[in-house]
Amino acid sequence: MSELRPDTLLCAYSVGIFPMANDRHDQEIFWVEPRRRGIIPLDQFHIPRSLKKVLRSDRFRVTVDSAFEGVIRACAEPAPGRHRTWLNDELIAAYCSLAAAGHAHSVETWRDDQLVGGLYGVSMGAAFFGESMFSRERDASKVALVHLVERLAARSFKLLDSQFMTDHLRQFGGVEIDRDAYRRRLRQALLANASFG
Repeated sequence: MSELRPDTLLCAYSVGIFPMANDRHDQEIFWVEPRRRGIIPLDQFHIPRSLKKVLRSDRFRVTVDSAFEGVIRACAEPAPGRHRTWLNDELIAAYCSLAAAGHAHSVETWRDDQLVGGLYGVSMGAAFFGESMFSRERDASKVALVHLVERLAARSFKLLDSQFMTDHLRQFGGVEIDRDAYRRRLRQALLANASFG
């Protein structure tokens, strides 16, 4: 198994490509560039009414970059409705290296000091490439997403890439755009300066 280098990952993201494996235990990695790309426009982010109540309740404690490896390993676990995941050991190690170098970040949600939800992604320029999220309690990953969007907007990010579009992301204002439109947005975001930290 060849080691996936952090600089290889960053180069791929800079041209709109990202890696996946077919299964948690599949050692082969392939590169993906969707024809239709999912993004969440930061200026059109929508919080469903029921989630606003959860946010006001302070049910979850939210942290940033305090448990990256815990988040990515949780994202790699099977979950109800998701028996296979695309993260293998090589990808986990590569993203952990990116996090150590300050290019990958996580948002964590906690309940009674237990990690119950979160997400992680890669940051370059004013672009954030959302990779995966997990939830062990209802609404835990949604709360993490709200905090991510607030952080990106406050720090002048231009692009939140969700890779693929799902019904789950559409409820937050997520849309699909074609490959050419995505590449234009990506180029503009990479030319801009923003800092996740």
